[in-house]
Amino acid sequence: MDHYYHRHDLAKFPEIGANAPELAKKFFDWYGAVFADGALSAREKALVALGVAHAVQCPYCIDAYTQDLLGKGCDLDQLTEVVHVASAIRGGSSLVHGVQMRNTAQKLSM
Repeated sequence: MDHYYHRHDLAKFPEIGANAPELAKKFFDWYGAVFADGALSAREKALVALGVAHAVQCPYCIDAYTQDLLGKGCDLDQLTEVVHVASAIRGGSSLVHGVQMRNTAQKLSM
């Protein structure tokens, strides 16, 4: 069965810089620095990344950070909580935008 996203394509990510190597290098250097230990540990940053990956629905990032976090000692219960946190934020964001709808409806109803 053909799919739009293919797991094996994740390994091709470094190829994204083939036609703009200087920009790709800057991105990958920055990306590596972002995920290095700092005020947050690399493990904590990866947990955040997994939540964001679910919020933005990136299957490649979900795969990559799930693998990374399992390698960093996280278990399925922890990863599942991250998904629930991301879902709560995404759902809450949709709901709070209801204020905009209500404001518009009230303005037009006047």
